[in-house]
Amino acid sequence: MKSNLRSIGETATRFGLDTHVLRHWESVGLLQPERDSADRRLYSDDDLVRIAVILRSKAAGMSLDQIAVLVGDDHGPKRHKVLQEHITDLDRRMKDMERSREMAVHAFECKAHDITACPHFRETVQDVLDGNRNWSIEI
Repeated sequence: MKSNLRSIGETATRFGLDTHVLRHWESVGLLQPERDSADRRLYSDDDLVRIAVILRSKAAGMSLDQIAVLVGDDHGPKRHKVLQEHITDLDRRMKDMERSREMAVHAFECKAHDITACPHFRETVQDVLDGNRNWSIEI
């Protein structure tokens, strides 16, 4: 069965992207769309899947270099290393998000109008205030 082929404009619109994004991804080797006789890019169903992988991976915090390893054919062992590092990073960020959510929920429910004056909140950060622990957050 022949794949449907789409123009760069149609493909970009489908994903809410500017066409220059698809051209950039092609220039760094993430995409290799077919070309018609006038050298216009034509995106297949497989290309659409690849674009979805790129977008989902970017949303998860992966760099284009990491994504290139993920979708590349010749990166077997390196692929596992990149994915393990990414999973570790996701786990760390998820813990940070959970702590942030807990603080927001507490601030929402707290009787103190200023969370910095809340005794319970101060208890949750006392180890950092005392210098016994560092928070490793990216700002």
